Amino acid sequence: MFSGIIEKLGRVVEIDVGASPRLVIRAEDWLNDVKIGDSIAVNGVCLTVTGDAPDTFTADVMPETLRKTDLGDLQPGDPVNLEMALRVGDRLGGHFVSGHVDCAGRIVSSVSEQNAVILGFAMEPALLEFIAPKGSVAIDGISLTVVDVNETGFTVSLIPHTLAVTTLGAKSEGSPVNIEVDMLARYIRRNP
Repeated sequence: MFSGIIEKLGRVVEIDVGASPRLVIRAEDWLNDVKIGDSIAVNGVCLTVTGDAPDTFTADVMPETLRKTDLGDLQPGDPVNLEMALRVGDRLGGHFVSGHVDCAGRIVSSVSEQNAVILGFAMEPALLEFIAPKGSVAIDGISLTVVDVNETGFTVSLIPHTLAVTTLGAKSEGSPVNIEVDMLARYIRRNP
């Protein structure tokens, strides 16, 4: 379980999407107490640490994860949002994020409004029923508040801090993103 508050920007060192997919991420001065078996969200995807070194960690990536997310599009040197799993007693600054991405979407618009940037996202239409104005959504693991919803997607408004400390500041129209709908909306819909 995660909160959607990004702790570190890491960098892809190596990615292998072959017969045994895996990802190696560099995160300097951040992995001090990480051990094999720990969960780390990488761009919102919950991955298990399967190998570690002083400033890097390795995670195996299942084919299903490659199908549902944009992790397979990453290249060495690409930045990634990182968050360690919550511990009992941690503050919850965002919302409950499972790290189980629902779909890969795309940025379809970017509009500046004073100190904010309003980003529009397109996603699978079948999942839009789980997106509500003023509700929560996780984009690349970032806990965000939905501004508006339409037939093909939704918008969020970002402050300069979010743009500076996450990968969203470097993305543009057409960029892929991982989208996780709010788990409370998902469970309410499943159990009316």
